This record gives sequence, structure tokens and C-alpha cells, in this order.
Amino acid sequence: MPCLKRAAVAVALTLGLATSAAAQDWRERCSTPDTIVVRGNVRTTRATIVALFGLTPGKKIESYAEVQRGVKALFESGDYEDDVHTECENLPNGKVGAVVYVRERPLLGDISVKGAQTQTQRAVEDRVELLIGRPVDPMLVARGIARIDSLYETSGFYLARVTPETTYVDSTHIKLVFRIEEGRRLAISGLTVRGNKRVSASDMAGVMKTRPEGWLWFRKGEYDDEKFAGDLGERLPSLFARKGYLDFQVLRDTMIVDRTVGKGMLEIDVKEGPEYQIGTFSSRGNRFLRDDQVRALYPFADDGLSAAQKALNVLRGKKVDPTVFDNARWEAFITALYQTYRNSGYIYADINPILERSVRSDSTPVVNMRLEIDEQSPAIINRINIVGNEYTTESCIRDVLQVIPGDVFSFDRLMRSYQALANMGFFESPIPEPEQTRANDAGDIDITFHVKEKRTGTINFGASMGQGTGLGGFIGLEQPNLFGKCKRGSLNWQFGKYINDFNLAYTDPAIKLSRISGTVNVYRSQARYQIADLGQTTRIGGSVRAGFPIPHTNYSRAFISYTGESVKYGTTGLLGTVQDCKNCFRSAVGLDFTRDTRAGLPFPFQGSLQSFSASFNGGPLGGSANFQRYTGEYRAFAMLKQIGGKKQGAQPIFLTAGLSSRAGAVFGNTGPFFFSQKFALGGVQFGEPLRGYPEFSITPKGFLTGTSTYNAQRESFGNAFFATTMEVGLRFNSSFYLNVFYDAGNVWNAPREFDPTKLFRGAGLGLSTVTPLGPLGLDWAYGFDRLDAAGRRAPQWQLHFRLGQLF
Repeated sequence: MPCLKRAAVAVALTLGLATSAAAQDWRERCSTPDTIVVRGNVRTTRATIVALFGLTPGKKIESYAEVQRGVKALFESGDYEDDVHTECENLPNGKVGAVVYVRERPLLGDISVKGAQTQTQRAVEDRVELLIGRPVDPMLVARGIARIDSLYETSGFYLARVTPETTYVDSTHIKLVFRIEEGRRLAISGLTVRGNKRVSASDMAGVMKTRPEGWLWFRKGEYDDEKFAGDLGERLPSLFARKGYLDFQVLRDTMIVDRTVGKGMLEIDVKEGPEYQIGTFSSRGNRFLRDDQVRALYPFADDGLSAAQKALNVLRGKKVDPTVFDNARWEAFITALYQTYRNSGYIYADINPILERSVRSDSTPVVNMRLEIDEQSPAIINRINIVGNEYTTESCIRDVLQVIPGDVFSFDRLMRSYQALANMGFFESPIPEPEQTRANDAGDIDITFHVKEKRTGTINFGASMGQGTGLGGFIGLEQPNLFGKCKRGSLNWQFGKYINDFNLAYTDPAIKLSRISGTVNVYRSQARYQIADLGQTTRIGGSVRAGFPIPHTNYSRAFISYTGESVKYGTTGLLGTVQDCKNCFRSAVGLDFTRDTRAGLPFPFQGSLQSFSASFNGGPLGGSANFQRYTGEYRAFAMLKQIGGKKQGAQPIFLTAGLSSRAGAVFGNTGPFFFSQKFALGGVQFGEPLRGYPEFSITPKGFLTGTSTYNAQRESFGNAFFATTMEVGLRFNSSFYLNVFYDAGNVWNAPREFDPTKLFRGAGLGLSTVTPLGPLGLDWAYGFDRLDAAGRRAPQWQLHFRLGQLF
């Protein structure tokens, strides 16, 4: 250290190098100084420096090492610069003094960071080990710069430059600024893999998140240290384990960085190890689950692949060797086994999977699989608590739950209960997941559902655009949770130049606390349809409907209903041509079946709906027509990805895929009720929707040509139809949904004419939201199979508006 060398020279000059008598006397006096003098100190007292230096006036300095130790002590205190030194001086009072020269380091008054964009200022400041009010240590400043560099390198910014700048605030304090030039993130220009023989480098790059840059704009090849660590520690070993290479190792990884161009080359040396094939399988300790039940889940029986998986592998061109061990399928088997135990109440079951490597007589490496299972005792539901409901009665809530006290705990039924609670629509979403706590030493479980009431009743009034019935006003009163007992009541009156519609409905989901539901509905509807000059109708009627649970099912119900309806037609439009009765009456008995497991209504993100309806009109029931009408519908939704929503109270965004199909058939003569009981296809406002086409443009004879008005005709209605929709959507919350869709459908004169190869197709973008006026939707769709007036292909876009209807 420079200061120690300077101190040694000073001591040598003062203590031992003079040869004359005067010099010898001077040396003796300097080796025993009369006093200790400190010079250069401003804020530190002389006594503090002398005590730290360690020299005592009048005490002889035996060797230069004593002075050297004092200089070192002052320097290591961190308060002084590195030019601390000593001299011997003859003072004006005739005394000889040992003079200690110091220069104090400035105090740190403030720290700031300039130029940080990809990193937060707090994250950068945390890398600096300097304290406000303490002397500035250049070594700590250099260490801070290195730590900031390391922070940026971890995120892939190898070209970042950190420059410290100091400014004096006053004579003793400075302000320290770390000025950062981030540069751009390091781009990976290439990947070299050595040691792989059976698994290609392209397969390895396919599972890695650290990939070389490509010619497409989104293949930037940006390097991230955390992602690369995940590649080496998780994704690559998982890839090789799926292919039977359980002993795979990453021997070395190297990053060759060219800082002039900001690019790097990754080099990875690997050792695949042997490819293990499937050996024996056994399980011990399972008593509740029999061996055949465990083996039913075992993934390597035969080839262990379902028909759907085989078909998918064929489409992908992927060859699967059924004899090779796949660690991913083995882990999925363990997860499924745990889930089976959890759904059977054995939530404390412990499964220890053991893989034993061995070699067969033909020298083939194999993996013998064994399960050590400790089932323990099943958990019983002790109590079910509902917290947060102030208006809705507990009996109403408990009626939708699939779990009851005293029953064996089932995680599957718990989740179904959670979904049913959310689908009630009475509580703010998302509802917190149910809390599970251990009730006693026996392992029984207490379950607590936390809910927060939201306002459910609505009073609406104002103006609206009806479904093709013109501009008018409306008054509505609806309460889906009457008296807090889940009973639904609604009264709606919609009126205007073209409409006068009154509807009163009441639904009790649990009549006298039973599992039987009931609905009563009466209405008077007078409407003049502007759509395609359909005409005017006056409908007066009502219906009674009762629902019954189906034994041994959780989401299925059957319904029986009776509908009586009197219809009177106007004198204009298509309906004005109906002459076979002036005051027609329809009497019908309906049978319905519904199974609904959807979650997240009204915009579901998972689950399915299956429904079938049969309506028997006329005959012994009387009325002006005699026919049967059958309709069926299937909807399925799967969650592809959840975005956010992991924090408590956060609302997740769901990326979902949906598939729905609808079909219907009419047998017999609908008579004057053809417009409401037969099927019309096209548009979104009347009949069966098919986006990308105008209302009534699709008929049993094909797309209507020779006109551009598409007025409704008797020939527009058919006795059979089929329509299907595929969609991918973003469900932002329970009130907003955005999707892209593909529609296909057709209508026929008779069910026997059904031909799935002749469907009209449409695709586009849709937006749906729930407003105080009801569900509102906009669809912009492209009709692929539209024709012009001359019958030539003329596909084009069409905008659809819908109110009060959701697909």
C-alpha cells in the first residue's frame, strides 16, 4: 500500500539514517516525541486520531513497525484518503513533535441513479453498499458498480455501462450519481450443442426459452440469465427424461460474448446417458385402491396412449416408442393417483414413487417402477362455514354445494361447489377459493367459503333498440335473489312504435326446500318486425315449468312444462298472409334435459353444456296445429391459459377455446306457427344465428339470390337445421369478452335432407359485454359463401348488432 511505504521512508529518515552527532541527537529526539500533532483534520478530533494511531508522547518508538501499524489503523477506519503519512518536526516551542498528516474523505450526502429503464431504481440502489452520512469509500463505490453490472448481465444487458459522478454539496458532503447507459439486451446469435446423439439440437432449442435470434421480428434472441438457468436445470432434463434418458447431464455451458456487436454464442456440452426402457411395475401399501384400480391409471399398460393422443401424434408426425420410459407420463400418473385419493377422502395419503435402474439379461437398460403407498385414514368433513353473506340465506347457498358435513372429503366435489357458488351471480368475483383447515387430531376437515355480497336487483328504464322491432322504451324490474332465498322474479314492459311487450316471471329453485324447481311465466307480446318485412304478431300466453334432479348426477336436471299461447297476426308483411286462422292457439307439453358444468357465466372459460328439448304440440292437447319439435345443443369450453389473477383479489384474464353445435328438427305441420316453430338461419336478430349473412338470406334452397333486400318468405323457414361455432376468446371478467370465431350452418326442408358437407361458413371478430340494458354484442363477420344477385360468389364482411342475446 502506498501509505505504508511512505510511512516506512519517513520513519527511516527520522530514526536511523543520520551518521553525524547532530543527526544522531535529532534521531534520538524524534524516536521519543514530546507531543503528537495532527494536521488536515476538519471534523475528526485530534484525540480520536491520536487514540487510533496508537503513539504516546514521551514514549520511545522502538521501530518503524509501530508507525506503520498506526497508519494502517487510520486508513482502515475508512475516514481518510490513502495519503496518510507522518513526519518529525521541530516545533516553535522547542519541542519535537510527531506530526500525523491526514485528509478526510467527504461524507455521502445523497445517492441517485440516472438512466435505469429496464430495471427499477430501487433494484439498482439496493446493489450499492454505501450509507448516507458515512465517508465515501472508493472500494465500496467500485463494488457497487460491479454489482450493478452483475444485475444487468443477469437480465441480458452485457453492454451496460455504469459511471459514477460526484458533486460537492458543501465542503464536507458530496452527492454521488450512478449514471447508467443500458445499451441493448444481448442477443443470442447461435447455439452449439456437443455430446447429443439421439436428441437433436433443434429439439433441445424447441423446449428452451433461450433461443437464437431469427429472421422474424419476434425472434429477438434476447438473453435472460434466469430463463437460461431454467433451461439447464429444468427444461432440458425434462426433455431427455421424456425420451428415456434419466441420467442426462449438462457438463458445461459457455457464453462467448462479442461486446462490440452485443451478441453472444451459447455452447452447451451434454451427456445423454443410456436410454431406459420400461421394466416392471408394482405397488405396496394400497388397500383402499385395489391393484387393478391402480393399474387402470398406469400409463405404460400396452402403449398407454389414448386414441386422441395417437391421432394427435400422427398429425404432428411424432413417433412414440411404447417401450421407452417417459418420465412425464410417469409423473402425470403419480398426479392422477394423488387426485384419485383426494377425491376419495384420503387427502393425507403419501405416495413414494421409486425408480430403480437395472439391466436386463440382453444388456438393455430398464427402469423398474415401484410405489410405496401409505394411505392413512380418510378425512371427514367436520363443519362447513359460510362467511360474508348478509342478505342471501345460508340454506340457499348450501343448496348448491356438493359437499355436506359428515361426508367423506372430496376435492372434486369441493371444486364443483366452488364453481356452483360463483355461478349463482350473487357475490363479487372472483370468489376466494374455499379454505380448508384441520379440525381435530383425527384429520377431519373444516371448510370455509368466503363470499362478499353484491347488488343483484335492478330497475331499468330508458330507450333501447329491440331485436329488429324498432326504437322504443322499456321499464324493467328484476331480482334474481328475492328475499335472499335465490328465488327469481322479473317484470318487463317494452313499448314503442313497433312493440308492446309485457312479461312477468317467477322462479323458485327449491320449492318448499326440496330439489324440485318451478317457473311460472305469463306474457303479452305485440311486435311489428321491421326485419325483412316479417310483419306483426300479438302473442298472449303463459307457461308452467317444473325441474327435477336426476339421481346420481351433480349437474343434470330434467324439466317438464306446459305452454299455452294465443297468436294473432297483423295484415302486413309475410305474417299478414296467414289466413288459416284469425285467433290461433298453441297447446304444448315440453320435456327437457340439461347438464351444465360451465364455470364463469355468462362468459364461461371451462366446462360444458348439453341440452335436449322435445315439444309436443296439439293432438290430444288441442290447438291449431299438430307437430313435434326437437332441439339439441352442445357447448364445451377449455381454458388455454390464465393471465394474472394470482394475487389475492386480482381478476384473472382467461384465454379460452370453445366449441358449440346446435341442431333441430320439426315433424308434422306447424300451421300458422311456422314463423316461431320452424327454423330460420342467418344474422343474429331472428331465428338461429349465423354471422356473416343477412337475416333470412339462407333458405332450404340455398343462399337467396336475385334480390338485395332478403325479405322473409315462407320458403325462408325449414324443418331442420344444424349450426356449429368454434371460437378462441379472451374473457377479461364476467362483463367483457372478446373472441374470434368460425361459424358454419345450414337449414333444410326435412330432417332426412341433412348434409354436413353443405354448410355456409362465416368467420370474424366478436365483442360482448353486459350492460344495465342487458347483454350487448357486436360482431364483424366475413361470409365466405355469399352470392350476388346473379348467383356468383361474392363473399363480404357484415357488421351485426345484438341486444339481449349471447351466443
